Amino acid sequence: MAEPVSQNAPEDDPDRFEEGKPRLSRSEERGGSRRRRAEPAKKRSFWKELPILLVIALVLTILIQTFLAKVFMIPSGSMEATLHGCPGCTGDRILVDRVTYDFTEPSPGDVIVFKGPATWDNEIAPQESSNIVVQSLRGLGSLVGFAPPDERDFVKRIIAVGGQTVQCCDTHGRVVVDGKGLDEPYVHWDNPSNQTEQPFDPVKVPAGMVWVMGDNRNNSKDSRFQGGGGVNGAVPVDNIIGKARIIVLPPSRWGGITDHNPQQPVALGAPAWQSGLPLGAGVAAAWPALFLGRKLKSGLRRAAGQKP
Repeated sequence: MAEPVSQNAPEDDPDRFEEGKPRLSRSEERGGSRRRRAEPAKKRSFWKELPILLVIALVLTILIQTFLAKVFMIPSGSMEATLHGCPGCTGDRILVDRVTYDFTEPSPGDVIVFKGPATWDNEIAPQESSNIVVQSLRGLGSLVGFAPPDERDFVKRIIAVGGQTVQCCDTHGRVVVDGKGLDEPYVHWDNPSNQTEQPFDPVKVPAGMVWVMGDNRNNSKDSRFQGGGGVNGAVPVDNIIGKARIIVLPPSRWGGITDHNPQQPVALGAPAWQSGLPLGAGVAAAWPALFLGRKLKSGLRRAAGQKP
């Protein structure tokens, strides 16, 4: 019969054990030795992480701007002074909420971005290039709001909706909807000495469509003129991309975009859940940039040998 080995045996004796502790098998001892010898996993180089981070940020940006909110650049002055797009000035970048009209109907006073109907002419000159690199960069810039949008994208204010009759003007020179003059504090006049609306005959807006006009009332190609005017100037609700909510750039212009209902000067407030949509959409749209910025900052610190 084998005799127990004393705890005073040499330390390198494989049969040595300490009193009160369970004896390990040979396989367990070998496994522990391998774990002790294993080196910690090396962190991936920042420059190897950077392309992955850029791809992730781009994919998130595309998904967010496709389904939740999109940034648009204002390319023309038709919505002055609510939205800047005048020659020689910095065009506003606006955040467009793409969720609201999944739950509510477009309303008078809403500032919307929409695809121009087939009967509409472009409001801005097409910016085409035969260079595929320039085309790609312009497309990417348009996606994130740092280049002019597609020439078929328009931004205007809803004046009347399907079933309503709109015309101009009453005895006070105001646009009229269903026989009632509108209250339009947002209207801008390039020439303050000439604040006269251009008259047009009554138009009954077809169901499922809206009548839109620019705030820069005498410098806007809108429902009054597009398609020859009349019902051809109305915009299908299905063409609406979303509701303009916030001016996000430049910083000096940051703020909300008025949706004053010209048909109801004293309008009821929006439901609390609907009022929260702009903030939620803004946070969602900003998250990829914040995520990428933090990763870049951390990576730069690692590259410089500093602790994150």
